Amino acid sequence: MSEVCHSVDLMTTDTLTRERADLLETLRKHRNFLIFTTRDLTDEQAAVTPTASQLCLGGLIKHVAATERGWAAFAQGGADAMQQVAPTDWANGFRMLDGETLADLLADYRRVATETDRMIESIDLDREHPLPSQPWFEKGTSWSVRRVLLHLIAETSQHAGHADIIRETIDGSKTMG
Repeated sequence: MSEVCHSVDLMTTDTLTRERADLLETLRKHRNFLIFTTRDLTDEQAAVTPTASQLCLGGLIKHVAATERGWAAFAQGGADAMQQVAPTDWANGFRMLDGETLADLLADYRRVATETDRMIESIDLDREHPLPSQPWFEKGTSWSVRRVLLHLIAETSQHAGHADIIRETIDGSKTMG
């Protein structure tokens, strides 16, 4: 289950603070739970929407990769940087489109994860940026990089739970148990 994860223990304490190491370890754990739900699936199975939600496993991988890419850009450069990498087609960000493969979506997610991990290893966790102007964000609110990472962990964990339900519906497989 450690396809994305690199052991935090391999990094020196000079490079990572305990807090930074904990954030990385937790994010990697939840990424791995999400990825694990796709093990041994065909592209057709990864694209199926077997529950009432219209979510599919490939679409969840695609969405979480795009979300992580966007929030990593925000952490580094604020709302403008986030807008430059934000998907323009929200609905299709949750679907596997014709020509997309699970292998390609997983490869993209792994690239995003590697880039985010590198950023986390060196960025100032106290750096703050004003949130984008969106109705779901309180006007005038700023988030620190630390808060962004906590949000990424929550987002990844939530979607790993969705993915576990979808996978169990497809063929009875479970991430745990």
